[in-house]
Amino acid sequence: MDIKGSVALVTGANRGIGLAFARALLAHGAAKVYAGVRDPATITDPDLVPLRLDVTNPDLVAVAAAQAGDVDIVINNAGIGAPGDLMTASFDDARRIMEVNYLGTWAVSRAFAPILARNGGGALVNMLSLASWAGRPALPAYAASKAAQWSLTQAFRAGLAEQGTLVVGVHAGFVETDLSAWTDAPKITAEDVAEQTMQALLDNRVEVLADEGTRQLKASLSQPLDAVTAR
Repeated sequence: MDIKGSVALVTGANRGIGLAFARALLAHGAAKVYAGVRDPATITDPDLVPLRLDVTNPDLVAVAAAQAGDVDIVINNAGIGAPGDLMTASFDDARRIMEVNYLGTWAVSRAFAPILARNGGGALVNMLSLASWAGRPALPAYAASKAAQWSLTQAFRAGLAEQGTLVVGVHAGFVETDLSAWTDAPKITAEDVAEQTMQALLDNRVEVLADEGTRQLKASLSQPLDAVTAR
């Protein structure tokens, strides 16, 4: 699809991958980029249009959809994580993670799907993770939310096919953001993830595997289960 001249919405666009998405859209010629955030005052880039949006609040999602009725690209980037391993993680944290990462993506996608249809189909992009395919004992709540979000992405891809909406799932391992500051594992930049996503949109590709670890894990899914677990 064409990015030049498009109107886009990026959730969680005040920092990290979300801000990189927003800037990449502008660099590729988007005419307008809404930055969907809980606090519009956190948007300091004058080229972005602040839009109050809490993905866990149905009323604010509905208001945002009414205010941004001109969008033809929606990027669901808003996401959270919390420390806690398999045996000690807080269930309250786990519910909050699922509420934002899974149900928040569902709420925004459902609210904006009719708008995308009205505006010609456009694209729906979901920021997923390598963890979509790999349960992690150190991050069980986050990994489960991303697995659910991946399933949701597939459901929307099938459900919105008739209206001509391109649905893209973006998978990456560790990215250089606040969310992964706790680990010294190899990371790619948010700008790299964003640019790969722009290329997927331009090429009408439904999936981005942003780094080598993610590509290897995806390829291993057809192997015996013990090989996938080991990886």
